[in-house]
Amino acid sequence: MPLVRIDHSDARTNPAEISDAVHRAIVAVYGIPERDRFQVLTARPATTIVAEDAGLGFERTDPVIIQIFTQRGRTDEQKQRLYAAIAEALAPAGVEPQDVFIGYVENGPQDWSFGFGRAQYLTGELAVPRA
Repeated sequence: MPLVRIDHSDARTNPAEISDAVHRAIVAVYGIPERDRFQVLTARPATTIVAEDAGLGFERTDPVIIQIFTQRGRTDEQKQRLYAAIAEALAPAGVEPQDVFIGYVENGPQDWSFGFGRAQYLTGELAVPRA
């Protein structure tokens, strides 16, 4: 059920490969259903992506920014495993590990509508996923 936004430079020619790699990692680590996939991919001019090292002492070459919006309940260890799995899955797609930037945002069942203007987790149309 995560909503994943992936921003990358328009120099990358394989957005589907990047998207698939991120999804495979989430499915593997969190055990979500394969078709529980909601992603927004955006190619941007490289000059519109600013991602420095936050003082860690490394240089990025072509960052891929990943924002994951999901329900709360996963442990810090699960999140760490997910970050590592995403970086590993992106390597064959040509994304260097230092270029993977992930922001993780948690919320609750009341914060989701999958259509028709209803919060399906609250109405009971969908079962609230367990972490």
